[in-house]
Formats: sequence, C-alpha cells, structure tokens
Amino acid sequence: MKYYWGLFFLILTGLTQLPAQNTVRMSAVKGNDYGVAYSLPKTSITVSVKYTKTTRKAGQFYQYAERYLSISNPIIENITIYSIDNIDAATQGIVDKDKSYLVEFRSNTTAPFVTLTKDGLICAINSDYTFPKEEITEAAPIPASSTPDPRSFLSEEILRAGSTAKQAELIAKQIYRLRESRNNILTGEADNMPPDGNAYKLVMTQLEEQERALTAMFIGTETVETGSKTFTIVPDKKDIENRVIFRFSSKLGIVDPNDLSGAPVYFTLKNKDPRVEQILTPKEEKEMEKKFSAGIIYNIPNKAALQISFNGKDYVRKECDIVQYGIQDVLTPKMFDNNKIPIKVIFYPDMGAIKQIIQ
Repeated sequence: MKYYWGLFFLILTGLTQLPAQNTVRMSAVKGNDYGVAYSLPKTSITVSVKYTKTTRKAGQFYQYAERYLSISNPIIENITIYSIDNIDAATQGIVDKDKSYLVEFRSNTTAPFVTLTKDGLICAINSDYTFPKEEITEAAPIPASSTPDPRSFLSEEILRAGSTAKQAELIAKQIYRLRESRNNILTGEADNMPPDGNAYKLVMTQLEEQERALTAMFIGTETVETGSKTFTIVPDKKDIENRVIFRFSSKLGIVDPNDLSGAPVYFTLKNKDPRVEQILTPKEEKEMEKKFSAGIIYNIPNKAALQISFNGKDYVRKECDIVQYGIQDVLTPKMFDNNKIPIKVIFYPDMGAIKQIIQ
C-alpha cells in the first residue's frame, strides 16, 4: 500500500460512472499497474439552528386604542425579539487529505474494482454501492407577511383633520362602518349585494384587508419570520469541552462567539472509550509499517458523547461515531486473490469503516 494523493487524479483507465449514484468505479487493470487510489474520511459535525424573529411595531394611534376601539393591550413600542426554536447536530464524512492511499491488486485476480464517491472516498470493493435515499422533510422558511399601507384607505376628511385625536376618532368610525358593511353582506341585508360567489369573496377580502390595516394603526403590527443557520465543526483527536460555537441574543439573534451581547451556546464532544496510545518497540514499529504498507486501510471509529446546550437547556444530547477518536486497521491483500469468487467489501463511505464482507 502506498500513500498517494495526486495519483488519484491521474489513474483514470477503466473509470466508469455509475448512473444516479454519485459514485465512480475504478478498475485495477494493467494500464494503471493494477492500482487504485482512494481516500478515507474524517468526521465533521454540522450544527443546525432554527430560530424565530418577531417584529412588533406600535400603531400611530396606540394611545387611543382603548378609547375608540376598546382595545386595552395595544403594542406601545417598536421591538424585535429573537427566539431559538431548535438546535440539532448531524455527522458527515469529509475527505481527509492526510489519509489518501493507493491499493495494489495482484495482476492475476479477477477484474478487481473499487467503487468511490466523486470525492474519492471508498464505498466498496468488487461491488457497486447505492446510497440510501434521503427524505427531505424540512419546511421552507416562513417570510414576513406584508401589510398594506393603511393611509391608502383614508378619506380626505381624515387626512385633513386638524389633530391626532380627531384623526383617530374618524378612523375608528371608518372601522365600524367597514364592520357594519361586512355584517350586512353576511346577513344579506346590504343594499348592493355581490352578484356572484367570486364577487362575494373579492368584496369580503377587500373589507377585511381594509379593516385589518386601519385597526393596525391602533393595535400595532406583529410579523413573524423563521430562519436557520448552520455551523461546521471538525474535531481532532482531543475532546471538546464547552466550546462556544456562537452566541444568541433575544435582540440581535445569532452573533459571533466573541460578541458578548449574546448568551453562549456550548458544544461538548467527549470520546466514550479513549485508548491509551501504545509505545512500540523498533521491531513492533517495523511490523506495523509493513502491515500498513499493503492491503486496504480502513477506519474503526469510536463512540462519542455529543452535547449542545443554551441557557441551561440541552438541545442536543446523543451518541455519535467519530472517526478521529478511533483507530485504523488493514485488510490483507490475500483476501482478494481468489480468481473464482472475488470477495466483496462494503464500507460506510462517511466513516471509511467496514459495513459488510461478502465471500
């Protein structure tokens, strides 16, 4: 086995792209000296944050809301409030450029081939690979709803009113007239009833829109938007203890880790079974080097405890596989010397670990 990165882009003889799989098949043939370059992944963690932004704006006549419309709790100041809806985390394999290898098959084996992802991660040996179908259930962000300009519904009398109190009184009367018109249509007592169903819907929609816009001048408006943001963390071999990956402010939303206007969101990742690094003798080192110089190197990930918390609440608390916390081992070349029934090996491409060996 040889460590080699650049050769992966040069060994293209016998390359076949598999339909609709995002994989490529690399055949070990004479043209590439029966060698196939491949890479192993390392684990990255994607943290997804979903939040809600609520914007409240006071109406122009909020101080008259109770007097004219009997509304006792209007919005009295402009304010924006952010809140976290959910935090989630998922692992993903990314190419580890320090873990690229060249596997050399024997020339007398039966047409060996390796299935790789487009990025060069190993998927299978002597077998095709089909990625499981992903179900996309994430809803699209909800945009802020627009409110029509209430001034477009005001009469000349209202616009010419000499005082704020007088304007508020006239607008309130217009709101009551809109309500009366709508009730008359609902009960069939209007002088000019809509001629058909479509006209009825149009008239009622216009009346409701005008009433809502004018009432907002007293009670204010509230718009709600949802948003999301992702953060990627690539751990090394060490545990991560309470790392601040971002901060969250009820006034500003997501801010940088060093922005003290927000409260910290902590990320903790701990190896559940840390291995004590063995000190090898020179002889053992040579044996290990010889073992890893041939065959196919693969990963054996280790379990880790993942925790993400904010304001004393654990949003994420689960176990996951982390390649960097594990070790590597080797499949010996002799496994693939059978000319009649080639051994098939299926991997987990996002971890570089063996899923199944089929003889």
